[in-house]
Amino acid sequence: MYHIIINPASRSGKGMKLWKETIEPALIREQIAYAPYLSACDGNAKDLAAAITAGADSLEPIRLIVIGGDGTLNETLNGIAAPEQTVIGYIPTGSSNDFARDMRIPTDPMQALDIILHTGKPRAYDYGLLTFPDGSTHRFIGSCGIGFDAATCEAVSRSTLKVKLNKVGLGKLVYLFVALQQLFHAKADPAELYLDDKAPVPIRHLLFCSGMIHRYEGGGFMFCPDADAADGLLDLCCVDITSKPKILLALPSAFQGKHYRHKGITPYRARTFTLKTQTPRWVHTDGEVLRECSELTVSCCHHGIFIVSP
Repeated sequence: MYHIIINPASRSGKGMKLWKETIEPALIREQIAYAPYLSACDGNAKDLAAAITAGADSLEPIRLIVIGGDGTLNETLNGIAAPEQTVIGYIPTGSSNDFARDMRIPTDPMQALDIILHTGKPRAYDYGLLTFPDGSTHRFIGSCGIGFDAATCEAVSRSTLKVKLNKVGLGKLVYLFVALQQLFHAKADPAELYLDDKAPVPIRHLLFCSGMIHRYEGGGFMFCPDADAADGLLDLCCVDITSKPKILLALPSAFQGKHYRHKGITPYRARTFTLKTQTPRWVHTDGEVLRECSELTVSCCHHGIFIVSP
């Protein structure tokens, strides 16, 4: 039995059409037992995943398929009651699809479904856990960030440009356009970065810091080109630059992971890190904006989730 969470609004409303006209007929043809669940609004995928996995049997894994974008996958991960007993199959129908890009999961729904049903294998991967000072936590499967990248995600969530570009298959470019707009309003303040149990690293002008399990975020920016989703470590990209022209020069090079050649952009690696900023900054996980804060701790949950991959 496959439990299937569908975001009908993904790919600018085409998610439902893909489910009804392509994916569900294929399941019926192959006589696959399934139970569909439609995500009705933001946050609903979390509730659905919680209900599906509430009665997890330690002897039988729960097989869960997610049809949506990175945000739907993030919500689902945060709802799963027993990650170690759940096997996730993913059919990407979002605009950025950064997780699928790194996992080499095709955006063609039939090819992705074939991996889940026939050719792929469940493998153990890491996920991240973000903890705020008040004790609240949030999981992420690809990346988290504080500062400029999160502010860009917050602006994208309000942008009508995303819908327009999705309609012509260029949805991932919205992050680049909005990032360029946000750059002129971005602030860079002092911060302290604590890596595992080491002494703090001072950052004079923090523009943003991304903590990543996978290599990509923001529609194809390869902020952490050496990230390995199964090594038990977080890869970090910290940007300590105030010059807007320098940032404009460095930002496009991140699509190829070449941004570290620019002074002020530094990679780090740790199992856990804590970042303290002078002023509250926007925070995101997998492109989903959570809140503004001035302190967070992020850790890697090694081999904490099983995902069907090619």
